[in-house]
Amino acid sequence: MSYGIKAYKSVAVKDDLAVADPHRVIQLLMQGVLENTAKAKGCIERKDYAGKAATLSKAMTIISALQGSLDMEAGGDISDNLWSLYDFMNNHLILASREKSVAKIDEVIELMLTIKTAWDQIPVSEREKGYQMQASKQSQPAAAGV
Repeated sequence: MSYGIKAYKSVAVKDDLAVADPHRVIQLLMQGVLENTAKAKGCIERKDYAGKAATLSKAMTIISALQGSLDMEAGGDISDNLWSLYDFMNNHLILASREKSVAKIDEVIELMLTIKTAWDQIPVSEREKGYQMQASKQSQPAAAGV
């Protein structure tokens, strides 16, 4: 990819993040995992092992960020299950890197696509409820200190 296209894409993502609601941020993170894992597959096929390591590292960092964004208190079983899936994905990518396994990367991509597809289908009304719940949760500690 040419430098100009990379620069444009980087600015476009930063612009998107600057105005993104929390739902969109998670979508962008999931997309980042998908893009980096796809790049890693190409690196393995080209025997570009430095590129494989860099792209898988980015994917694992993003997955860890997704894991860290989970509200374990409010999310209940869904958050617990997502935590376990994200943990599985990171461990699987470690194995994929070590074994240079495109098949293991494909398994992670399939899981992330399933999660992202479900995330993308959350209705706006449900998103709004979530934002309101987060806002009231964040204002409670301030009110308790008064």
